[in-house]
Amino acid sequence: MRFNRTTALVMAGTLSLGLLAACSDSDDDTTPEASGSASAPAGTDEPVTIKVAGLLPTADDAAKQQLADRVASFEDKYPNITVEPEDYEWKNSTFTTQLAGGTLPNVFEIPLTDGKTLIENGQLADIDQYVKELPYGNQFNPKLLANGQGSDGKIYAVPAKSIYAVALHYNRKLFTQAGLDPDKPPTTWDEVRAYAKQIHDKTKVAGYATMALDASGGWQLAAGANSRGGVIETSGGDGKYTATLNDPAVKAHLEWLKALRWEDNSLLPRADLGWGEINAAFGGGEVAMYTSGSDVYNALVESNGVTKDWGYGLTAIPTDNNGGALTGGTLAAVTKDSTDAQKAAAVKWIDWWYLSKLQDQDQAIADAKTRAEADPPQAVGTPVLPIFSEENYQQSQAWIQDYINVPLADMKGYTDVMFTQNLVPEASASVQDLYNALFPVVQAVISEKNADVDKLLDEANTTGQAAIDAAAK
Repeated sequence: MRFNRTTALVMAGTLSLGLLAACSDSDDDTTPEASGSASAPAGTDEPVTIKVAGLLPTADDAAKQQLADRVASFEDKYPNITVEPEDYEWKNSTFTTQLAGGTLPNVFEIPLTDGKTLIENGQLADIDQYVKELPYGNQFNPKLLANGQGSDGKIYAVPAKSIYAVALHYNRKLFTQAGLDPDKPPTTWDEVRAYAKQIHDKTKVAGYATMALDASGGWQLAAGANSRGGVIETSGGDGKYTATLNDPAVKAHLEWLKALRWEDNSLLPRADLGWGEINAAFGGGEVAMYTSGSDVYNALVESNGVTKDWGYGLTAIPTDNNGGALTGGTLAAVTKDSTDAQKAAAVKWIDWWYLSKLQDQDQAIADAKTRAEADPPQAVGTPVLPIFSEENYQQSQAWIQDYINVPLADMKGYTDVMFTQNLVPEASASVQDLYNALFPVVQAVISEKNADVDKLLDEANTTGQAAIDAAAK
């Protein structure tokens, strides 16, 4: 998991992508002007320097060159603004210290569900006027934008990228080697288990792996529970939250992992896999299947050597009992101590780097062309959920059709349902603490054959509820 996940709002149960496809209530449906035009955020022409969140520390040279090219184009358009990218990876273990210590770049990324808490704590800059001056400032999906708005209605962060649903990633070549049809990926957890065992028995490669390190382990355990119809937190609608880490669906997914590990010997026996580590294991051919955000293909290409011909497959996470796919994403925010000139410049950069390619054809093509022509090429066209509307998403994909280089034919198990599947929002109150309470249980199941799942979950639930109660005081 890339992100801390704590908010002041709870959205219980499942929701359809109709929420994500919602448009603004604006009556203006004209095509936006080119991003960065005279209608882009105003500001002085005084020289200003901003530091911005760049790439993962493990990004390859092609990704770094693509970023450098975009920076150069931005500075050509805005000669008074100097942009200094910094390697950036959100980590629970370091973010709070960076925020408190003032060491974050002016533009930084936070999880979709983290915005409300940071806003309430007064830790994000007010960028409302600059965002509203964007050509599309009133066209954000309101359900997503709400995560970056304060109780005063002002905007402090905007949906920026990687609005994802948790999905199942798989190695098509290992499927073939094991005698499985890669065009027919598993659709139930029982099938995932059977496929994992067959892959291990035939190829000696682990059929399945799960994140277990730090909050990542709790995040993916929650995703498994959500897919089975369970939740890790409930709310009575009165502002009070109850931890449900011992929900039957949480236990069911743990027992399923336990069976893969100790009965089938098909689970990769590593309890040290976080988001980056499991990507590396998958890219290195150590495992055939795992769950993560549906957008992770970009990172696999940029940091883990995966190419279009590598054999990557993507399909929807299995669901039953009215379960759904856990969703999340990224907000772009600006540091509280940024000057007004830096705030204006920061929103120009957010527009340029994250959003203009979704709204303006020239920017969309420029970004896609730069990525596609990098050496090696970077991923273009990875399916993600829409920041604005489904119609806008389809239009932006059409603009870059000539540059799309991801194996969309091998992602149909996901793309066929991405606009219709049930989506489950993350828990709200103290969710990071809930994830942190859960990951030791995942590690225990992987490391201890006789791990007492009931006892471990009850203890985790007590810890999680204590965190919720402490935060409410």
